[in-house]
Amino acid sequence: MLVRKPDGEPFDIEGKLFKEAKMKMIIDGYTAPVTSGNFIELVQKGFYDNMDVQRSDGFVVQTGDPKGDAVGYVAPPSKSVGAGKNGERLIPLETFIKGDKGPFYETTIEDEGRGGEATVLPFSSYGVMGWAREEYDANSGSSQFFWLLFDSDLTPAGKNVLDGRYPVFGYVVEGADFLSDTKEGDIIVSAKVTEGLENLVLPK
Repeated sequence: MLVRKPDGEPFDIEGKLFKEAKMKMIIDGYTAPVTSGNFIELVQKGFYDNMDVQRSDGFVVQTGDPKGDAVGYVAPPSKSVGAGKNGERLIPLETFIKGDKGPFYETTIEDEGRGGEATVLPFSSYGVMGWAREEYDANSGSSQFFWLLFDSDLTPAGKNVLDGRYPVFGYVVEGADFLSDTKEGDIIVSAKVTEGLENLVLPK
């Protein structure tokens, strides 16, 4: 993924200047198949290309909200996905707890009476990728996602307000430091899938 500042200013990473931010991410389609597949399909469609970063508050960096009334990717619903009030394609909350055979859907970890149990993919590192949704609607995710600016004191794994409430679907493995100087209004110039696309299975 390539990110630039709209005014041509460089990214300042601990005093070193870079004209653009390049990040490489691993998306885990085995642990979070629906969330990951949705993200990869949108990347392939070019949905995130030339999109602004819409939130950067020291806790997360977030994007994926298109211009207009819709707050997510607009597409016809199917048996596998729902529809939002402005035509957004919605996907269910997806949670995979350690020891389970697979993820469960549409409910939070508290709804299942399993609060405090460890998820397979926790919010436990700087640059972990989470799928955004409305706070009180588990199945309102569409295209918005965030990178967590992890702090072990504020967001300890398994003891924070994120694990089991928002799905983790990937991690930044190269270039995560750029997130520290990624601000609202910075532009995702392009996002590309570099390998593994043959594993994508679209909903029917």
